[in-house]
Amino acid sequence: MITSVLVANRGEIACRVFRTCRELGISTVAVYSDADADALHVREADTAVRLPGAAPSETYLRGDLVVEAALAAGADAVHPGYGFLSENADFARRVIGAGLVWIGPPPEAIEAMASKTRAKELLGIAPLAADDVTEADLPVLVKAAAGGGGRGMRIVRELAQLEGELAAASAEALSAFGDGEVFVEPYIENGRHVEVQLLCDTHGTAWALGTRDCSLQRRHQKVVEEAPAPGLPAALEASLLDTAVRAAKAVGYVGAGTVEFLVADVPQALGFARTGGTPRAHFLEMNTRLQVEHPVTEEAFGVDLVALQLAVAEGRALPPEPPAPRGHAIEARLYAEDPAREWAPQTGVLHLFELPGEGRTRLDTGYVSGDTIGVHYDPMLAKVIVHAPTREEAIRKLAHVLDRARIHGPVTNRDLLVASLRHPGFGDPGLLDTGFYDRNLDALTEPRTGEAYAAVAAALAEAAANRGRFGGGWRNLRSQDETRTYGDHEVRYRPTRDGGFEVTAPEGVRVVSAHPDRVRLEVAGVVRDFGVAAYGDGIVHAGPHRLAVRPRFTDPREQTAPGSLLAPMPGTVVRVADGLAVGDRVTAGQPLLWLEAMKMEHRVISPASGMLTALHAAPGRQVEVGALLAVVSDDATTEAAQEDQTV
Repeated sequence: MITSVLVANRGEIACRVFRTCRELGISTVAVYSDADADALHVREADTAVRLPGAAPSETYLRGDLVVEAALAAGADAVHPGYGFLSENADFARRVIGAGLVWIGPPPEAIEAMASKTRAKELLGIAPLAADDVTEADLPVLVKAAAGGGGRGMRIVRELAQLEGELAAASAEALSAFGDGEVFVEPYIENGRHVEVQLLCDTHGTAWALGTRDCSLQRRHQKVVEEAPAPGLPAALEASLLDTAVRAAKAVGYVGAGTVEFLVADVPQALGFARTGGTPRAHFLEMNTRLQVEHPVTEEAFGVDLVALQLAVAEGRALPPEPPAPRGHAIEARLYAEDPAREWAPQTGVLHLFELPGEGRTRLDTGYVSGDTIGVHYDPMLAKVIVHAPTREEAIRKLAHVLDRARIHGPVTNRDLLVASLRHPGFGDPGLLDTGFYDRNLDALTEPRTGEAYAAVAAALAEAAANRGRFGGGWRNLRSQDETRTYGDHEVRYRPTRDGGFEVTAPEGVRVVSAHPDRVRLEVAGVVRDFGVAAYGDGIVHAGPHRLAVRPRFTDPREQTAPGSLLAPMPGTVVRVADGLAVGDRVTAGQPLLWLEAMKMEHRVISPASGMLTALHAAPGRQVEVGALLAVVSDDATTEAAQEDQTV
């Protein structure tokens, strides 16, 4: 029997495994980097062992240190979670070699499926040779043979770009996974990303726990997942389940795993004549670990996959058949990122993090109110999961929970998630595919309605707080309106004789009540209630709105030269365009350098055509948000400067 489990991971998944261990009476051990010294997974574990350093390569990717930590803490088993070393066969062998129980598949199975190219060969699928790609094959997808999460992926639409994208994908894959192997496969536009959850024991039983749909993605990373995958024809679903089981049995699989497919032409099969053809399922890969999205399968089937992983690792047999599914489950990944700014990850203090009705909503998270979101790891804050009798009810419930959540701190994708769930293109399975955000992102990231009134609430809450601190109020001599600006919204107001406030801009707003933490406004006969909070960081949270306070006077020190390229986030410069040097001519949209932050790579492009007049970036350089990376003088500025020099 397993008595103590070390989780070779961090954050949300470590907390998730610890929860099941506690329920089963199993002791827990955490490992942590210096950056995670006060992280939630460390606080929740019975015992914690430090891995000196902050970068993953120094800590969570050091299998030798993780095994030493397990032995030092007296653990008798290791759970890898997902990411980091979870699909590393050498790490699995190291754990087993140390006499510890490995809560995962056999190293040989990991090895067989670790390379997407070898996995395809096992199923008789040959990748497309890069040298054989022609114009007729485009678009194609360059993909890392190891790892996942969108790293080492490039879509190629022009043959001339293939060589460069192969090199770029290989470099990113080597950095992320320690393996630079990449391959090429046909790129299916607007397909459905469907996967099958597997669970296999050592006695020959293999469960296929239904399907999941993970089609809502940004940058090849999943955002919303659900089970079962809606609207699949019965024959197609049966084929996916059968293929997944065949893949598992081909490698003697044990434990939890997932087989992923890209399905094309599903709308035609559903009666939505959009793409033509019949449904076609393309095998993508097998993930030899627990998936981030495993909770929707758990909710749909009423199982605890972590508990089943532990039982399988102890040698127990699964029942011959899995339980029957019931209802529908949907999960949304809540990220600290700005979807309107190319999904730029965000950092800072998470001042408040609360969901309504938390007892009825599943929240898998590695953060609580007061925690800090750092620069070293993935920006996912939490997974919010709901279950309901039908898909329609689950969508409505999840959108409602997210909409009413109080998330104070860095920018998140919460508003995008709410808008996505309520969009007709998500509600109709026939319109659901991986191109959802390509088509709809601009509309989905428009400011929420009511933001102007939230700005009024923010201004009046500040005025009420100041009145309480400094006194003041209505005077016999009518004073000039007070003015406050939040984002693009200017608010003007004045105190009234009865101790309240009168709003003069925007028009049509009557103040019902104003207190430092809550303001009620009447607009067109409807009363709106805003909870208001500020934390001294230049941001005010009014209801669901996050408002930047604009100072009345601009600090001249904040001026930057035209054409300055500033770091959009803290991170590391991983690459500068080949041969790029000061004095080079660049064109608008040309990639100049690449930043890596929070497990994502971001291109910094030239804002205009002109001359590169400064370059402060070099590979390996750590930069803070707002750091000057380069300066591009556009053609007009360059010509004016040249004329000045000749006068």
